[in-house]
Amino acid sequence: MGYLEEISAKGQKANPFFVMMGIEPISFGDGTAVLSMQVRPDMLNGGGWMQGGIYVALADEAMALALTTLLGADERIATISEATSFLSGAQDGTVRASGRVIRKGRSVAFAEGEVTRDDGRVLARTTASFTILQPKR
Repeated sequence: MGYLEEISAKGQKANPFFVMMGIEPISFGDGTAVLSMQVRPDMLNGGGWMQGGIYVALADEAMALALTTLLGADERIATISEATSFLSGAQDGTVRASGRVIRKGRSVAFAEGEVTRDDGRVLARTTASFTILQPKR
């Protein structure tokens, strides 16, 4: 069973990081993905806001899942670089991350992600590049 089939069948239990963070897959396919997560008190920094690395990790997972929907059966990916702009903070409630593939080449892919509140307020925007690992021949 491949990763996408596992997520379809098991939901968050297909990914240990999803379980640890409480991330729920909402939708994925055709180069897009949406994830959802409840902000918990243990995710807050000393100032009382969700720690910035959590925004980045959530966006990274959404972009990676979006890209995975376009991969060949033996292809794998790894993040090469990411840049995130933090626009607003969250202290509680639900946040969503959407990921979208901009371009997929043979060896590199580009994606963008956005973390929002349920009301649509944008919290962070991320762009990333991924290497596409081909099977060894």
